[in-house]
Amino acid sequence: MTQKKENKISKPYGKLEKSVILIGMMGAGKSSIGKMLAAQIGARFVDSDTEIEKAAKMTIPEIFELHGEAFFRDGEKRVFNRLLEPPPAIIAAGGGAFAHAPTREIILMSGYSVWLKVNRETLIRRVSKRPEKRPLLAQGDIENTITRLMNERYPIYAEADIVVKSDDGRRSETVKVISEILINHGILTKSDET
Repeated sequence: MTQKKENKISKPYGKLEKSVILIGMMGAGKSSIGKMLAAQIGARFVDSDTEIEKAAKMTIPEIFELHGEAFFRDGEKRVFNRLLEPPPAIIAAGGGAFAHAPTREIILMSGYSVWLKVNRETLIRRVSKRPEKRPLLAQGDIENTITRLMNERYPIYAEADIVVKSDDGRRSETVKVISEILINHGILTKSDET
């Protein structure tokens, strides 16, 4: 019952003028909110981590283990160059993408960035469910790692075009807030039918 209600979102039917990149920490809900937002506005959804894995023909943990983070970040930058070409899409970025200066520059120049800001406790609870999927969490204590990454990344994430709190409320409410902001900023233009 809850799942059906979560998916019922009023549709503002319109046209996406540029790609919208959801940024934030691992566990911020970028993929789940991104999929809902894309479905709501009729746009294509892309997960940058999935695209990196396709391009590299290996998982992100494998890339980190075999080649290291610098290699991964370089590949991520190349993938974003491709993803930000038309047509516009809703893109869920990996947690470190926006923190990497060359990738951040591409995102700020060619897209519209939305920081899904989540509090520390919520992030820790969410990422603790499947830490093996997140290479940076394999390096030690999850709470300390999340705190360190928040301290490093939150000042950088603050450069995003907009900030939307995405703690434990309903995802549909977060999607509604983002849609309204996109319409108000001319990123999503409403059609005459609405």
